[in-house]
Amino acid sequence: MSSSALSARGSRLALLVVGLCWLAVLFDGLDMFIYGSVLPHMLEEKALGITSAQAGDLGSYATFGMLVGALTAGTVADRIGRKKLMVSCVALFSLASGLCAVSGGVAVFGLGRTLAGLGLGGLLPTAISMVSDYAPRARAALTIGLLMTAHHAGGILSAYVALWIVEPLGWRAAFWVCVVPLLFVPVLARFLPESLSFLVARGRVEEARALAARYDAELPAAKDRTAAGAPWANLLNLFRGGEWVQTLLYWLASFGGLLLVYGVATWLPTLMRSEGYELGSALTFVVLFNLGGIVGMLVAGRASDRFGAPRISAIWFALTAGGVFLLSVHMPLTLTFVVVFLTGVFLNSAQTMIYATVSIGSAPANRATAVGWTSGMGRFGAVFGPWLGGQLLAADKGDWGFTAFAMAGTASMVFIGIAALRTARSERRDGEPRQLAATG
Repeated sequence: MSSSALSARGSRLALLVVGLCWLAVLFDGLDMFIYGSVLPHMLEEKALGITSAQAGDLGSYATFGMLVGALTAGTVADRIGRKKLMVSCVALFSLASGLCAVSGGVAVFGLGRTLAGLGLGGLLPTAISMVSDYAPRARAALTIGLLMTAHHAGGILSAYVALWIVEPLGWRAAFWVCVVPLLFVPVLARFLPESLSFLVARGRVEEARALAARYDAELPAAKDRTAAGAPWANLLNLFRGGEWVQTLLYWLASFGGLLLVYGVATWLPTLMRSEGYELGSALTFVVLFNLGGIVGMLVAGRASDRFGAPRISAIWFALTAGGVFLLSVHMPLTLTFVVVFLTGVFLNSAQTMIYATVSIGSAPANRATAVGWTSGMGRFGAVFGPWLGGQLLAADKGDWGFTAFAMAGTASMVFIGIAALRTARSERRDGEPRQLAATG
């Protein structure tokens, strides 16, 4: 068979993996953003008797679950397989949404959001690691950016679910919609191939070689098998030598970035209403914000492949901080729409390029752990962001919400900027691209 035919088959495998992961992340985004989209309606109806402060706590329950899910997902995926974990995560957050739909009080609803967070937090870093295995090396950041457009497509879908379903059927119907991805679980289990790097790391080299030969995919080096030795070996690799400084910088940048992302995602409609905008306009902001996220992922991915993901992330965080701060100023509606869109362009992809930096620079067998822990440590910020927004609104200081989120963006710019400078110095000194957490 000709090399061009093999390449075509390899491309089809990559498209299959990216396509299935894209759909899984779409459902992840729908489930993540649905709470923020229906929250104004729930507060207006006093559903379950929740107050603004309690609403912030409920938003943090999901992100706390995501914290635990992300911290454990990388290690679990590097042990049992990324495919099995992805299937389990989609099933978990779908069933948890059903629990939210039938809840009769805040406690059960909060349990449902926490369990959903476990699945949501575990899925994203695992999907990023999976597509990184099959992405062309020269287009790795762009491929991750393409994957993350699904998250924001899910956010757009959540806004339309709130507009079209909640009004006639009530807020519970929105969470029933989030149970639908359960139908996707058998499809994912049947058609998604296992990660090549996982197969090699677990000693299933012949199985990996057969899959790679069949689809003309790159086979990871067998030496990465050493990473599969002890359960915590992959995590310890993130701190060996001088890597601990770079690892902490990525974790701190991720903390600020996810505080910003989930603080804004949870409270954008409610904060905009507090600024005097109508509910319809506030939900339009959600759509524009996520449309900006889709555009930003593609632009940032392309730019990162050319100029380096940490550099682009730092610049994007700086632009994000300015945009978020502007949202605290009451402007004409059209101008506000533009600012929300541009903020979405820079905010969402700034955080994703942190993941791209870690994923691209990690040894294949260690990749899920590296991305998972970067995402997981950032989830502390994701827990704090919705809580902070709720406290500010409860204290009638909603206008300070955007300022606080802008400060978080500025901090992330500093941390990822320092990481970019350290990487550049290391590459000039070593004369070759730096690989994080290398094993063996």
